[in-house]
Amino acid sequence: MESSNASSSDINLISPKVAIIGRPNVGKSTLFNILTDSRKSVVKNQPGVTRDIIISAADVWGKKYDLIDTGGVTEAQDLFSKLIKEQVSDFLHSVDFIIAVMDGRSGMLPEDRDIIKLAKHTGRPTLLVINKVDQHHEDDIAKADFYEFGLDIVATSFEQRRGVAEIMEWIHKIIPEAKETIKEGMQIAMVGKPNVGKSSLCNCLLGVHRMLVSDVAGTTVDSVDSPFVYNEKKYVIVDTAGLRRQSRREDDVEIIAAFKSQESIRRSNIVLLVIDGTTGPSEQDAKIMQQILEDHKGVIIVANKSDVAGEEVPSYRETFRTQVEREFHFFTDVPIVFTSAKTGSGINELFKTIEAVSFKLNQKISTSDLNDFFFETIRKAPAPVYGITNVKFYYLTQTNQVPPAFIAFANHPDGVTNSYRRFLIKNMKEKFNLHGIPIRIFCMKSKKGGAS
Repeated sequence: MESSNASSSDINLISPKVAIIGRPNVGKSTLFNILTDSRKSVVKNQPGVTRDIIISAADVWGKKYDLIDTGGVTEAQDLFSKLIKEQVSDFLHSVDFIIAVMDGRSGMLPEDRDIIKLAKHTGRPTLLVINKVDQHHEDDIAKADFYEFGLDIVATSFEQRRGVAEIMEWIHKIIPEAKETIKEGMQIAMVGKPNVGKSSLCNCLLGVHRMLVSDVAGTTVDSVDSPFVYNEKKYVIVDTAGLRRQSRREDDVEIIAAFKSQESIRRSNIVLLVIDGTTGPSEQDAKIMQQILEDHKGVIIVANKSDVAGEEVPSYRETFRTQVEREFHFFTDVPIVFTSAKTGSGINELFKTIEAVSFKLNQKISTSDLNDFFFETIRKAPAPVYGITNVKFYYLTQTNQVPPAFIAFANHPDGVTNSYRRFLIKNMKEKFNLHGIPIRIFCMKSKKGGAS
């Protein structure tokens, strides 16, 4: 039986951490984007848009740190509001410094008082930022309500970029010189339909409560980068919003979320396609897989919730693999790992598979070995006929692309059919143990032979 999740010795998030907290729509995500010079946080004039904890590496005058955007904290009793408040409260104990953003136009509200008490309870150094103070002469009035807490206070207008330099000065003064940050590492995107357990799986991998988890589809909006170390190896895992069919995206927030998920796939090395193990793969999962392959990424299917499914069906794994072969007929050798975010089972196997896929993605094959294989293969199955002329291959070479891609030089590259390419790819996977990765073979015209 595997451990429930990675131990504290396996995981090391080592950069100084500055968390931004506050009520919804006070400007937290705007400040995050200003300080990180990015658009990682979704900014929209709609309370509750930021639901997850967003972390980005930042730099203030040579000092490096991690800046963290959190969901808006309210006293509302709906499910999301309760989850966000609990999440932020738990997470603040794992940060080093706190920036609490308030709305200067509304003055102090009871919720603001609770948020400040939440920050003070952690014992972490805290800066109060009073935003939306558009006139300099209003600074003292806006700050007056908050002096009682005995915290550093800055009046700002993010819209005008006024006061941002003072925030940066506070950060620069308060944080120590940054130690080594985990920016490098294998980029792993985690994608899948809504409510398949992606965020729970991320939390299991990281051993910290980072993602907002609930049983309601659509909880995760943002893509979240989480650098960590597992068994002394560096990774950056990205939890993404659940991907739905275009027709099911009911508002612009969900459209933004889908775009961010696609963006995360493109900048990853390996994609974990998380599938609900209790239901098996679906047509929509196949569409997501096609998108991953179109972006030429290594991919692993993660059958999550397998603890539940496996108890119900004795031959569960065999049944699931059969379903995968049916739904993913265009990529049947995809690796499959069975996991449970609830119990932690399968996590060690998942990392072993990630390392195996990574090795294959970066595998280099010598030109001589390639051509020995190539000519042996085409002798068994001659190339197609193009018009009235036989397609003649001259040599095969590997490109510098990842996953491995190859160029076959021939007299008539247009005559190399897709079926013959698939034949070559199948044999190449067998010969060089490249199962489970999407390799490609391009055909180019060779100057050899001179035939046209």
